[in-house]
Amino acid sequence: MKRISILVAKNSVIQSIADPQYCFETVNRFLNANGKPTMFKIELVGAEREVKINNGLYTIHSQKLVTEVEKTDLVIIPALFGNIREAVESNKKLLPWIVTQYKSGAEVASLCVGAFLLASTGLLNGKKCSTHWRYINDFGKMFPEVNVQHGTIVTEENGIYSSGGANSYWNLLLHLVEKYTNRETAVLTSKYFAIDFGRNSQSFFAMFKGQKQHNDEEIRKAQEFIEKNIEEKITVGELAEKTAVGRRSFERRFKKATRNSVLQYIQRVKIEAAKRSIESSRKNITEIMFDVGYTDTKAFRSTFKKITGVTPLEYKSKYNKIELE
Repeated sequence: MKRISILVAKNSVIQSIADPQYCFETVNRFLNANGKPTMFKIELVGAEREVKINNGLYTIHSQKLVTEVEKTDLVIIPALFGNIREAVESNKKLLPWIVTQYKSGAEVASLCVGAFLLASTGLLNGKKCSTHWRYINDFGKMFPEVNVQHGTIVTEENGIYSSGGANSYWNLLLHLVEKYTNRETAVLTSKYFAIDFGRNSQSFFAMFKGQKQHNDEEIRKAQEFIEKNIEEKITVGELAEKTAVGRRSFERRFKKATRNSVLQYIQRVKIEAAKRSIESSRKNITEIMFDVGYTDTKAFRSTFKKITGVTPLEYKSKYNKIELE
């Protein structure tokens, strides 16, 4: 039997505690219905017996304290809520226990921004990790030694798992169900909870707002120029000249400030503008392509899919419901 310890963390999202419990309990019922024994023993584990979350709106009862759990097979770290640094700090008592369990053979899985708590243990250093697309830049600044994955929904490395943003953690739960049981049970679980089993990227949902939380004024000016001139073909040399910074120095400073190369940033700004236009206008894909400075259909389609994970037409079919007159 697999022992699953779902951490009752302070400042956590209640669904990311309740959903894993519900998921694995449901799998147990499926197994029992087919004449098979219960596979999972699920427990809510915390540093305190009663943990208040959502500014005291909810109280969750820990079935066991971490000091009472000597051995487990899987530790699930829930998504955090509110100020991330404060949330991590409020749960620092859990960190040594997570490390001890991992070193004793347990696997560890973080859901959404629970990755910040997992990374605080040091177990992710040099490893891959996913988190909510909205927090990737903050995560990279706090944990530069972790290989954060842009757009990826599920990562797995050396018994450590992580998931993308919000409800994407269901994809990780299904991944674990399949690993511990079989494909058939995982598919049944996905159907029961109406979860798209095949989704492997959160890029589809990401919104690029530009990384301006830095103190490099020249780079910020370059970013603003890019965002105000999306219809133009902008070069690195042109931006360096406008900011009066040498090209090599400009490229280095731009990457340091935004965590994107100049070309990547330009592409992401243009594709974000294209996405907004696709969602809200009656223009066709070719018109939108020209509006954001592309003249090559193949290049536009390729860049759009690289960034969002889908083609412009697939994106339009999902998000544009405007009836053409």
